[in-house]
Amino acid sequence: MTGPTENQADREADGTLYVVGIGPGLPDHMTKRATEVIESADVIIASSLYQEFLRADGTIPAAERTDEDGIATREDGFEQEIVRSTMGRQVELARAAFDYVREGKDVAHVSGGDPSVYGKSDLIFRMAEEDDATDVSIEIVPGLTAALGGSANVGAPLCNDFCTVSLSDKWRGWDEIEEKLRAAAISGFVIVLYNCWRNYEQAVDIVREERIDDAYVAIVNDAGREDAGRNGESHYITTLGEAADHDDKVSGMGTSLIIGNHETETWRSDDRTYLVTPRGGRDIDDF
Repeated sequence: MTGPTENQADREADGTLYVVGIGPGLPDHMTKRATEVIESADVIIASSLYQEFLRADGTIPAAERTDEDGIATREDGFEQEIVRSTMGRQVELARAAFDYVREGKDVAHVSGGDPSVYGKSDLIFRMAEEDDATDVSIEIVPGLTAALGGSANVGAPLCNDFCTVSLSDKWRGWDEIEEKLRAAAISGFVIVLYNCWRNYEQAVDIVREERIDDAYVAIVNDAGREDAGRNGESHYITTLGEAADHDDKVSGMGTSLIIGNHETETWRSDDRTYLVTPRGGRDIDDF
């Protein structure tokens, strides 16, 4: 039996770049896999906000256990390098992550929500293509995205076909966003809007042209973050005709809108109202 080839040995010596979705960031809504990867990584790349969340339950060491060079020491003595991520450094940090992996280190590149839902996954692969980084092992660790967290907060509005649309026009022109919104509205999808801090009133007006004003809408802030988010977890149920009048409840990047279709209905318990979109075509006896 022959031993590993030189190339195989080199690969075994390399680390892995994990793009880790942490959902809203608090431990109750992180997968076990995400926690394990972050706790065992040699290098953790995360924004200040996500570092704060991860320190809250010890997923990464407390600030006082981190020196001025960003080296954090866990209770068992294991050292991790903590690198602060910012929007303006994403390309630089992707290249740095590749270099860490080539040094044999495991890297946890932290993304809120799910890294493949308006997250960091595509940039990592585009940078790998740009830099011909075929030697870098990449693994995506999924996380709970805002559409799912927000849906759970208000009931079951996504039980039939739905779609997500980002209102950020940083890379997509507004004409394209409008076309997608209109197509989704006409097609009867329940629509989840991301990046509602941009043009959300305009988006609502477009959907209103194709959908009745009585359609239910949920405005959800910081789903799953309790009081730890930028503005605190909250949700509010209104209608499409009135949604644009509630800009005081749209608090920023942590806000999502769930726009129901003609089948979306409410169910009221003794203490609250839920949104439900039935699967369609089924009676109770069909279950």
